Amino acid sequence: MAWMSFGAESYSLLCLFVGGADAAKIPLAMLLVFGSAKLLAELFERLGQPGIVGEILAGVLIGPSVLGWIAPSDFLTALSELGVMFLLFRVGLEVKSSELMRVGGTAALTAVLGVVVPFFLGWGILLLWGAPQIEALFVGAAMVATSVGITAQVLAVKGLLQERSSKIILAAAVIDDVLGLLVLALVASLAKGKANLLELGVTAALAVGFTVIVAKWGTRTMGQVARVQEKLRVGESQFALAMILLFALSLLAVYAGVAAIIGAFLAGMALSESVGHRVHDLAHGVTELLVPFFLAGIGLHFNLRAFTDSGTILLALVILAAAVLSKFLGCGAGALRLGKADAIRVGVGMVPRGEVGMVVAQIGLGLGVIGQQVYGVVVFMAVLTTILAPPLLNLAYRDLMTPETGRKEVFRID
Repeated sequence: MAWMSFGAESYSLLCLFVGGADAAKIPLAMLLVFGSAKLLAELFERLGQPGIVGEILAGVLIGPSVLGWIAPSDFLTALSELGVMFLLFRVGLEVKSSELMRVGGTAALTAVLGVVVPFFLGWGILLLWGAPQIEALFVGAAMVATSVGITAQVLAVKGLLQERSSKIILAAAVIDDVLGLLVLALVASLAKGKANLLELGVTAALAVGFTVIVAKWGTRTMGQVARVQEKLRVGESQFALAMILLFALSLLAVYAGVAAIIGAFLAGMALSESVGHRVHDLAHGVTELLVPFFLAGIGLHFNLRAFTDSGTILLALVILAAAVLSKFLGCGAGALRLGKADAIRVGVGMVPRGEVGMVVAQIGLGLGVIGQQVYGVVVFMAVLTTILAPPLLNLAYRDLMTPETGRKEVFRID
């Protein structure tokens, strides 16, 4: 694609300017992405807006759409994936599995409605637009899954992870991910001309079984394993064991048919009652380093050049509105039994699509069933829902935060 070539050329020129294209490639990429993300985060915080929005817009600014300083690459993608894995691991450390289990019924209803409503709305809009059936199905699938990393980051920064609505969002997002991947598997099978129901059933059973087993018995098991750490001589032994569990469960999650980030979240949750503050501090430090690559990476994929005519712009705005309203209304309806305030928080918290929506679009593009125009529309939806979510969460949770700090006031007695 021309826009990616332009970004790559600009990036190569910057590498040569620094001196030695190969030697400069990695540090320059990290400097551009991390530095710009933190600069814009600081600017947005000073303007009274969520810093996370600035970090996403930093990717748009330095990416192919605007300045063309850097383009998406395998290296940046790897850092982005690590960033969201550590983010979900850190969030998991703050959540007890027993607390998530208590909201399981409401979370399940929230997740189901948050899959059904967006899927059929996206599918219907594209059919009315005149798109082929399979292209419409892929757009519906792209609107299904929630990017829990975005909401989790906002809630963690604001100190709101222990709120009832926050626990429902996290639990619903895990269920949502399982359902979303099953929808994607079904749509991808139809795109290839066949749907193997037995294979889909096995995938569903593995995904659900893996998630339930780790969520229910992981904490108890890790409490026993933690005793091994006391006998180890390696430095930061507890953190080392935590990292082994993080990567092991992330890998198992992929083989079970769910996203690696779900394994990372479950690993953190399994360790939440057995590790000390040192592990929390070290995990937080790694997360602070890597998360900007995840956030800016979302912005890097945004392509303004895809919107060359008014029809595409109109379709993008319609899909964006549908994406926001379908999650807000569908997920909010699932949480109505908790009251209007919590239903609004849950509905808003499930809005961002982030990298998940873009992955679905890339699969459709790779299979040749969606065109560049629709691909650009889906990426636009994924990026804009991600940018809109943090300020909407600020509004939804404003009555739980202090005006001075924007964080929940917590009283601790040491």
